[in-house]
Amino acid sequence: MYEPIRTKSVHTMADAPEDFPHRSREEELDIQLAGHLAALLAVTDDLRALSPGTDLADLDAAAEQLAREVARLRDGEPPVRAGAAPGDGSPAADTGTDPRVAALHQRAHALAGRALVVAASRADTAAAILAARRMDAHAAAQEGRQLAAC
Repeated sequence: MYEPIRTKSVHTMADAPEDFPHRSREEELDIQLAGHLAALLAVTDDLRALSPGTDLADLDAAAEQLAREVARLRDGEPPVRAGAAPGDGSPAADTGTDPRVAALHQRAHALAGRALVVAASRADTAAAILAARRMDAHAAAQEGRQLAAC
């Protein structure tokens, strides 16, 4: 259906393949997946800082799972995490009224979706299951807020 490429790529200007670094597709996907999961971990830490005490156990468990996956993808190097303490003391830090929490759940849902796509293309079952669970958790949190607002 398509005509094969007959000319050399303009993107390989080096004389020998050793003249510039190469990464395999799997390495590139590992880097992407680790990045998406690390971003999801950062948002999870932010949510933990804004959430009341009842949500902390679930967020702590999710953060630990995310940190383990990122470390696995980065050959044992743990992710950098913000040292935010739970509850920032703001009067609107209630999950039902704080718009920041709703925005963080929406962002976390999107990041988990991106991680799921990369994990699926990489055929990483553990990361795909974790991303799907986080998507479900953040979707449920968003729906709970929408129902409470009605």
